[in-house]
Amino acid sequence: MTSFILAAIKAMPADDYVGFTFFVGCMAMMAASAFFFLSINMVEGKWKTSLLVSGLITFIAAVHYYYMRDYWAEVEQSPTFFRYVDWTLTVPLMCVEFYLILKAAGAQTSLLWKLIWASVVMLVTGYFGEAVYTDGNGPALWGLFSGIAYFYIVYLIMFGEAKALADKSSASVQRAHGILCKFVLIGWAIYPLGYMVGTGEGQWYSFLAGALDMDVIYNIGDAINKIGFGLVIYSLAVSKD
Repeated sequence: MTSFILAAIKAMPADDYVGFTFFVGCMAMMAASAFFFLSINMVEGKWKTSLLVSGLITFIAAVHYYYMRDYWAEVEQSPTFFRYVDWTLTVPLMCVEFYLILKAAGAQTSLLWKLIWASVVMLVTGYFGEAVYTDGNGPALWGLFSGIAYFYIVYLIMFGEAKALADKSSASVQRAHGILCKFVLIGWAIYPLGYMVGTGEGQWYSFLAGALDMDVIYNIGDAINKIGFGLVIYSLAVSKD
């Protein structure tokens, strides 16, 4: 591990702040994974799976950040494909967390699949707009489809079936559900900003092009949301309620 860190730092130019966020993101995800995995045996049985999923989310992200950092260092371009592979695995797992914490309140697998499919649609359409249909109004159109799927997830967890189940749960579950909802509503909103910055040239949001770096926005969003989700689950698992 030490040799990996030293090699990564040595290969990184001092002014490559984008590459630095990939490196820090990889280290943060690795540390979070170790924490969540080691904490599994410290919580009640009903929360072990939730904490395991939290560890898997950050572990998958750490592996992808390792490759994305190398890709950026090699070609200095956004590792779009690797990033969407990461998201296609981790975002549905983040949706699974809602099902797991609400299972005791009667959550059905139908809710689980609604959340998973909506997240997949959100990501696939986002990838089309960012990497496939990049000409003309393609990014804006596919971004709209992605946004619709995102707001469907928001509806399910904040006003729909998941909200109704949370209201019947314990105070600690209600509190955790509410915080996770805020992550989805506010934390996940970071990604559309990165999408608009990265695809802004020639589009209706072209004023954002060049304002910030898309990868920095995405990397910050990943750290906040993936690690934050896991810490909320950990807090719920160790609560006495």
